[in-house]
Amino acid sequence: MEWRDEGLIIGVRRHGEASTIVEAMTRAHGRHLGLVRGGRSTRLRAALQPGNTVGLTWRARLDEHLGSFAVEPLSLRAGRLMESALALAGVNYLAALMRVLPERDPHEALYEAASLIAEALDDGVLAPTLVARFEAQILAECGFRLDLSRCAATGATERLIYVSPKSGRAVSAEAGAPWRDRLLPLPPFLRDRAPPEAQPSADEIADGFRLTGFFLARDLFALRGEPLPDSRAAFLKAAQGGG
Repeated sequence: MEWRDEGLIIGVRRHGEASTIVEAMTRAHGRHLGLVRGGRSTRLRAALQPGNTVGLTWRARLDEHLGSFAVEPLSLRAGRLMESALALAGVNYLAALMRVLPERDPHEALYEAASLIAEALDDGVLAPTLVARFEAQILAECGFRLDLSRCAATGATERLIYVSPKSGRAVSAEAGAPWRDRLLPLPPFLRDRAPPEAQPSADEIADGFRLTGFFLARDLFALRGEPLPDSRAAFLKAAQGGG
């Protein structure tokens, strides 16, 4: 068995004296692990860092085996990211989010989004917005898409400022007014029609993480018997401090 792909490294652990087991989110083969022989060598150590993008060739006798990776450096951004507390927390949190995905289950759109975020994780202005959107994308890919396109009560597509915590559907200002204390705030930047370059305020970003965090905790991590990852709190703290 053999395939070639590119992947974003999200985890590395020691294996024996000289080798490592690398965990990567790949474009076409999902979250995948493989043994890198000699991975602790000086030659490979710089490439095998979380946050780097590498070319991967995976080989194994049988598909269900761990297999081995041959690695080709593509984008070695980890050294730059290590200089930022925000970026370090972000790399750890991206890895935690992608570990909710079944191993070897392809999610090309998530790979593309994670690669874009990895490149911007040391940008204190852009990174929080991208990560909040990625949380919503993870929910959608796992079958818990938030319906933010129209009001659940009236079908209206304007003035959508709330989300029902029960259904995950948007609610307009008028329809939600009597129950506003029970609804979650919906910041404009999480709407499907929000332009990618729209820069939300700090309050809007906080509302976005409150919204996505509620559904991540209830619909993803609680089902695994886990709380939200500590790396999420670390990322939010670093974001509030400006990275």
